[in-house]
Amino acid sequence: MFGSLFEEEEEGFSLAPSGGRVVKGEGEPPPPRGRVNLSGIKNQGGTCYLNSLLQTLLFTPEFREELFSLGPKELGCLEDKDKPEAKVRVIPLELQRLFARLLLVDQQSASTADLTDSFGWNNSEESRQHDVQELNRILFSALEHSLVDTSGSAFIQRLYHGTTVNSILCKECGNISQRQEDFLDLTVCVRGVCGLEGALWDMFVEEEMFEGSNLYRCGQCDQLVTAAKSAKLRKLPPFLTVSLLRFNFDFARCERYKETGRYTFPLTINLRPFCEQTEDEDSEYSYELFSVIIHKGGCYGGHYHVYIKDMDHLGLWEPPEEDSKPKVQKKKEVRVYPEPEKDDPLSVLSSIIAQEESRSVLLDQLGQRLMDKIGSSWSKKYRKLHGPIGKFLQNHSDVFVLVNNGTRVALKANPPSPVTQPSSPAHPTPGPSSSPDPVHNNTANPQPELGLETAPEPQGSHWFDLNDSTVTSIHERDVEKMYQGKESAYMLFYRKTLLRRPSGALRNPGYKVPPHLLEMAEEENRRLQQRREEFEASNNSVELRLHLAPRYRLENGALKPISIEQNEATNLTFDLRRTVGDLRMIIYQMQDLWEGDMALTVAKSLPAGLHLYNTLTDDEVSLYSAGILTGTDLFVWNGREVCGATVQTGAEWEPMLLTVVRPSLGEEGEGGDEEGGEEGGSGLSKESRGFAGRVTLGEVREALGEPQESLLCQEKRGGGEGGGASGWRVFPPGDMQRTLKELALKDGDALLVLEPQTQDSSVFSVSGDMVTVTTPSDCRWLQVEYRPERRRRRGGEGEEEEERMRAKVPASGNMLLCEVKQRAIVELQLQEQLAGVACCLRQVDRTGKLLPPVCEELSVRDAGVRLMTSLSLCPGTAPKDTQLFLYFSVGTAPSSCLEGEIIIEQSSTVKQCLKKMLESARLEGDGWHLRRLDWCEEVGEALMDEEASLSELKMSHGDALVITEGRLPPKGFLKMSVWLYVEPRTNPVVSMETEVNGTAEGSTEGQRLEVMTAVGGAMVELRTVGQVEISEEATLEELKTQVLTLPALQYVCVPTPAFLRVWQLEGQRLTRILRGQQHTLRKLKLCSGVEFCVQQLLREEDLGPKEVLLRVQMGVPGERGYYPPEDLVWDASRDPSPRSLRSALASTYGLSPDSLLLAKHQPHTHTWETFSNWSQQVSKRKKKKKAESLLGAPFHLKDGDIIGVKNLLIDNNRDFSTQQDEQRLREEKEQRRKGGQGAGAEVETNQGVGPEKKMGPVKARKPEVALSINVGVFR
Repeated sequence: MFGSLFEEEEEGFSLAPSGGRVVKGEGEPPPPRGRVNLSGIKNQGGTCYLNSLLQTLLFTPEFREELFSLGPKELGCLEDKDKPEAKVRVIPLELQRLFARLLLVDQQSASTADLTDSFGWNNSEESRQHDVQELNRILFSALEHSLVDTSGSAFIQRLYHGTTVNSILCKECGNISQRQEDFLDLTVCVRGVCGLEGALWDMFVEEEMFEGSNLYRCGQCDQLVTAAKSAKLRKLPPFLTVSLLRFNFDFARCERYKETGRYTFPLTINLRPFCEQTEDEDSEYSYELFSVIIHKGGCYGGHYHVYIKDMDHLGLWEPPEEDSKPKVQKKKEVRVYPEPEKDDPLSVLSSIIAQEESRSVLLDQLGQRLMDKIGSSWSKKYRKLHGPIGKFLQNHSDVFVLVNNGTRVALKANPPSPVTQPSSPAHPTPGPSSSPDPVHNNTANPQPELGLETAPEPQGSHWFDLNDSTVTSIHERDVEKMYQGKESAYMLFYRKTLLRRPSGALRNPGYKVPPHLLEMAEEENRRLQQRREEFEASNNSVELRLHLAPRYRLENGALKPISIEQNEATNLTFDLRRTVGDLRMIIYQMQDLWEGDMALTVAKSLPAGLHLYNTLTDDEVSLYSAGILTGTDLFVWNGREVCGATVQTGAEWEPMLLTVVRPSLGEEGEGGDEEGGEEGGSGLSKESRGFAGRVTLGEVREALGEPQESLLCQEKRGGGEGGGASGWRVFPPGDMQRTLKELALKDGDALLVLEPQTQDSSVFSVSGDMVTVTTPSDCRWLQVEYRPERRRRRGGEGEEEEERMRAKVPASGNMLLCEVKQRAIVELQLQEQLAGVACCLRQVDRTGKLLPPVCEELSVRDAGVRLMTSLSLCPGTAPKDTQLFLYFSVGTAPSSCLEGEIIIEQSSTVKQCLKKMLESARLEGDGWHLRRLDWCEEVGEALMDEEASLSELKMSHGDALVITEGRLPPKGFLKMSVWLYVEPRTNPVVSMETEVNGTAEGSTEGQRLEVMTAVGGAMVELRTVGQVEISEEATLEELKTQVLTLPALQYVCVPTPAFLRVWQLEGQRLTRILRGQQHTLRKLKLCSGVEFCVQQLLREEDLGPKEVLLRVQMGVPGERGYYPPEDLVWDASRDPSPRSLRSALASTYGLSPDSLLLAKHQPHTHTWETFSNWSQQVSKRKKKKKAESLLGAPFHLKDGDIIGVKNLLIDNNRDFSTQQDEQRLREEKEQRRKGGQGAGAEVETNQGVGPEKKMGPVKARKPEVALSINVGVFR
């Protein structure tokens, strides 16, 4: 029906209940049912429409009871479904199992995977969205076919089948002609109707008159007469399903849309006015609403959920949360409890519990609430007189009561119901479910715990919102909110009010469920309970690492193990729900020799060692409430000292590991290279030391044993780039009183210690607050290679390799490059050879290509030269710091023979740079200008401002420029590529695709470049003829005149520019014709880089803005082909309707307009879109419909479109498609099946060379696939 029209916008479901801590994994059991004690259905990705309909059928008690009445003798067994001889009716069997799970199994949501497998759906079908109205019809049909030859073969008809009768009354003879129609659901109109009763009135009360030009032929009178047509409901079904037509099609805009206006429907309705027989009692015509399927979203995306009235009261209805908020506020406002005496724990605890919203407190959180109330813990305030808090609660059982399996404490006068109790974050994994077990005894749900009576339910209750896995209570008045908007009613389900439910079915989910399904549900509940208990035990177990104090010592502010050989930690698995006191007792039992107090402190392993944080002091708090998680380290000690040393705890005393760097002399320095790494070679020694974060820098200096005159330095981050030395910042004297935390030092930071006697050495140079360290390992080398110019240009690779001379020159980051060059000349013994010859140093890239010369006035570090790399000593002058080294070429991109080099000041202008390049290239004249060379070595944009400096243009070393012949074009000029349109060869009779593929022949030797491009789908030949540069203020006529001066168009003879047609090219397609001879190129929205082609005409042409050039093809009678196309200029300025185009074509061919059938060819889809010949008749009451425009949706006619014409007088074939169209469609379908793009896309994007702009991929909507359910044969 609608296929995959509805794409889900808000599909999704929760795998675990919100709140609480649940560790997800493969073995995690599904959560139990929520407060309402109803089960949802999991969404398989796009099955919300299926879930909504299944819940409606489940809560239709008569439907599910009819389904449950079918036993295995009639349906078979699922275990035999794979046997070829067995006839197993899989769909009703799987539906029975699903309904049993939804009714009886204690889980938040059930899966429909087995049911959809029985439908024959695959994964893609389950993720594809469909229309719920379509599913309703198909599912009923599948059930009827599945239940053939069983006692339930007609139960769908019994429950949902109704009939209508259509009557036509002849006003002349009084003859009545009737036709009866069956229905399982009524489809009613939404557009133009205010509600359901109005729509039924229009359908079954209003008469349609046949009069005037629209008369009825009476079978008895045998003539056209005035008549009245009406319809009535003849047979009413027990259950009435109403489908609302909320999705319509807008023919003016050619798109689907959703009716979101207000559309009312009553909770009860009397159908007597709409029925044929009205003699029965009112109760026979009275229906009540019990289900509303709701669609949220638009026509191309949305989500389904359903409002359902629970007729059997299977769920536990409670007021929605928003209704309970004012009541909670009222409780807070009523201060019935005076301020308790702090010395009386009974009144304090009673006050704490009574003031809670839920009238109960988690047992684990009671101690914390007491701390907040009186400012002291139970242990300090009451333990000596009253004992542990748990024992105190047990001794006062007349006041307090434990609920929810002992996890919460409440006042006995008003304990909370376990059903309405909110879940606790402290116990995310539920224990045995307190919700009633619907399986045992097959009776109604038991009463809540503690003998409480169920409160009377308000009027209009037992409505629920079933949204996939989520089920919530709603009010009956909430149904009225679904009258309008993007979230509105889509299907309505009514039941006769005469259908009363037996008392045994109320609150009894197992009513009439077969015994084998009861056993199945009971077994699944047992397995779920076992899985939950196992998961709860594993989920609440944590792995702790115990560190015993006798195994540790305090060193540099951190705890470190005394012996490395022994394992310093003991692993212990413990239950999170047990208390800190229980953990302490377990550790006491493990350590038989422990004496004195025992403190448990949370520890953390840091680079400096083990550090202690907070101590667990309250023995009554559970480990979960104390924040203990898996992998927590606990330090077991006496709470004061370790091995006689006082230990500071807390985050502020967190130790950090610093690297202390000292100068080393002689042999000591040689050993320092082992730990020093890259910068810690000979001359420096490194040592890792830990310090507490709250110690000051002065205390660190004292701990290191350094005098006050010593300097402490921090390494400057980012120093040492491009050279060997490293920089350090000296801490000022004021920093000596600041702590390491305040100085933002962290683990791994280096601290340089300089004693007074080492500050004047050659390794360290102090300048203000900076210290530069140059160690022997920093004095590295640079390799300098000499390339003789004469050998490099003429010799082969072998000779060149022999002539190269290399030398390693010791260098550092501070050495100037001019010193490096002088040392290299000495090492290579080139003093005499290079005397008086200018030479420079150039870097070499990985491919051996020479880079621009380096500035010799800079140091190695400042020039960005890295040590231990190669430099080439080449002839030439080195640029200064204020100069640029540029490459240039003449006319083309740089190559080995045309490339030149210059050195010029950065402040020079473009004109000065051009002059110097012309002098270097020995060129004369002023007809030259400069262009940039882009990154792919193609000639780019021109340097328009000749007075701008090179620095303003952001030129840098190594940039390349191209000297181009011709004066610099003035500003506002456009450079565009020109192509020539070559008329295709035609045959007397060709088909559409023959023309597309048959014009590639006939290429000539003299053409420079050719490309095949589409004009409305037909292929023509284009030849490139050059480029033009023209002002954007020039007119279209001037552009045509300049194009005719191109050398390649000298053979083209046209009397005036009006004999030329100019097409704009976009992505290998001729898109539009440029109109207006006197329009400027700016007005035509042309810019540089645009490509266009010119077409020679046989007559002058000056198209208007509303004149469209169409290529018209007349169909060959009796064949699936067309005559050669002809150009037609259609004036659509006055009337752009199909009638106007049909009249223009009729005038061209000399035919009657009514005999012509027109269609537009769609080259992308290889289909034809027919122009309708039908004119809509509009009633007098309605406004006249606006004429359809072919320039707008859905046709969007434009220049070059192909129009097919059929002469219906001699050609009865209304199909415009050709065999080539079908072949292309098959090829594209095969390509999509293989995962590739369509053949048409390949043709479009891979046609030869030429303009290489490719059409981007068009994102299409998902294909609309019909919904189906596979059913076996059971006859």
